[in-house]
Amino acid sequence: MLIRKAVLGLAVLSLATPATVAQEANTERYTLEKSDSGFVRLDRQTGAVTLCTEDQGTLTCRMAADERAAYDEDLARLEKRVEALERQLADGTAARSGELPSDAEIDRSIGIMERFMRAFFNLVQEFQGAEEQPKQEAIPDRT
Repeated sequence: MLIRKAVLGLAVLSLATPATVAQEANTERYTLEKSDSGFVRLDRQTGAVTLCTEDQGTLTCRMAADERAAYDEDLARLEKRVEALERQLADGTAARSGELPSDAEIDRSIGIMERFMRAFFNLVQEFQGAEEQPKQEAIPDRT
């Protein structure tokens, strides 16, 4: 039994070594733990748990059943969304982030901007006029 565990350990190490070399930059992403039925691999970035079994020196990993169901559900949702977007593109009714403003809304906005700009430029002209007027020097009182 001890020899079998040692051989299994060496097999796991030999299988893990190429993956480690390939992912040297991210060596701590996955954690491999022994379980009753094989190994459990935890992806520390995503939290995904993968069940791995060893058969004739080959380590095979599969997603856990609940994660697979969530993955399939998410994939189906995204496929429906892509189909809906493709239909909208084909019909020429692609989804917009919002409707364009009406002509009345545009006219109102331009009117507000025009009033603001007129008031602003009137202030600028007043300041320029105040600067252009010759300053009267104070004449000292000699009495």
